Amino acid sequence: MAASMNRPTRVLWGVLCLLLMSSVPAAAEFERLPGALKSAIEEQGLSPRSVGLWVERAGDDQVLAQLNADRVFNPASTIKLATSLAALDQLGPDYTWRTELWATGEVVDGVLHGDLVVRGTGDPGMVNEEHWRMLGKLRRAGVKRIAGDVILDASFFDVGPQDPSAFNGQPLRAYNQGVYALHVNSNAQRIHVRPERGGRSVRVELDPPLPNVEIDNRLSPARGSCRGFQRGIEIEADKDAGRLILKGEYPANCGDYELLRSVTDPEANQAGLFRLHWEQWGGELDGEIRSGRFTPLQEEPLVTHRSRPLADLIRVSNKWSSNVMTRHLMLTLGSERFGPPATTEKAREALVLALRELDVGVGGMVVDNGSGLSRHARMSPYQLGEVLKAGWDHPLRPEFQSSLALAGIDGTLRNRFNNGDERGHMHLKTGHLREVSAVAGYVRTQSGDDVRVVLMVNDARAHVGPGRSLQEAVLGWVRQL
Repeated sequence: MAASMNRPTRVLWGVLCLLLMSSVPAAAEFERLPGALKSAIEEQGLSPRSVGLWVERAGDDQVLAQLNADRVFNPASTIKLATSLAALDQLGPDYTWRTELWATGEVVDGVLHGDLVVRGTGDPGMVNEEHWRMLGKLRRAGVKRIAGDVILDASFFDVGPQDPSAFNGQPLRAYNQGVYALHVNSNAQRIHVRPERGGRSVRVELDPPLPNVEIDNRLSPARGSCRGFQRGIEIEADKDAGRLILKGEYPANCGDYELLRSVTDPEANQAGLFRLHWEQWGGELDGEIRSGRFTPLQEEPLVTHRSRPLADLIRVSNKWSSNVMTRHLMLTLGSERFGPPATTEKAREALVLALRELDVGVGGMVVDNGSGLSRHARMSPYQLGEVLKAGWDHPLRPEFQSSLALAGIDGTLRNRFNNGDERGHMHLKTGHLREVSAVAGYVRTQSGDDVRVVLMVNDARAHVGPGRSLQEAVLGWVRQL
């Protein structure tokens, strides 16, 4: 029949066929689902078209359930599975990042007659203790006093301007922070709130205690519920002035409270920590701390600090869903494949190429920053299932699988499945955004089989309850197989 049609008719017929085919997953495919899964979707009031599902037994690749598996969804943080597996495959589990300390002058009798340059390559796991130890190495290298400036060279990353408020208007949230080649603690600080004995006042402390951040504590003790948003604390940060303001009435009966926020910019965080830790080592600094670029003239830096290996760091980034760390992984993929400086464009191309080399189909996939903190990222349940299969078949499967949160035990799942049969039997990566709920990973069934599961829900109500409830129903069903 199609052969006898003229071209405009064939085009129209093709469009109609595509429209008819696109309606199949929402109807016939839904009807083919196991009854328990159909009931779970209906009970949550979700349209079948808003749900993407792929369930596959690892032993023989038998498909146990699917719905809209080829349709692209916003995967939220489950896309971290793709980024972390690509990093493991391309960089290797023993890959480390360097942070170097260079001198622009001679060191004579403990005095560096020149500037000290701190050059970073994007260590995603640099934390207080490592930064402190790095400056200890500088002291042991014979430097007691820096007569010049400290220059922070973070030019290894070239990503342009970054606005931590752009995603959802909350610039102080740790998960919204941008990338920086000299990050420490992913530019996050802990705010400790503690009522004094007798309830007469409320004490506030910053951890780490950055010397370049002033705390303006306007909190007053009060009686009230401990369930309010941030327990009644309002937080403001003037990052240009280095000022943290806390105000409101804090329920003294609630005891100690802790918030993780970013109260300064990454450069100021690095500068504050340098002054703090350098002083703790008895070091002196005559000049200022500023940003800049540096071209080494010497053969070797005074100090080279190596990060923890990649296999260790993805356990942090995946289990706790660190957007900043995962973005650093993707930028590193780009710089290793195409050379520095690391750019977003190089990173995206490198991730796509790495997935292709792992036999993951990338057609229709939209890679943004690799972390899932995006309204534009897209991936189908089947594609993410291919990532899980590639991870399962990979020689580094133990490292990859153990980087996922273990149900009821750690990471983002430490407070879920605590008392159920699923506890300890599921390695999963969760994803959560407004109107997006997702989960993907490996489930050990009661019969001893290993099953790969991908569930994505893109719906106006996905993030307020139905998405999470559907996750529990699907994962519970798989566990019972």
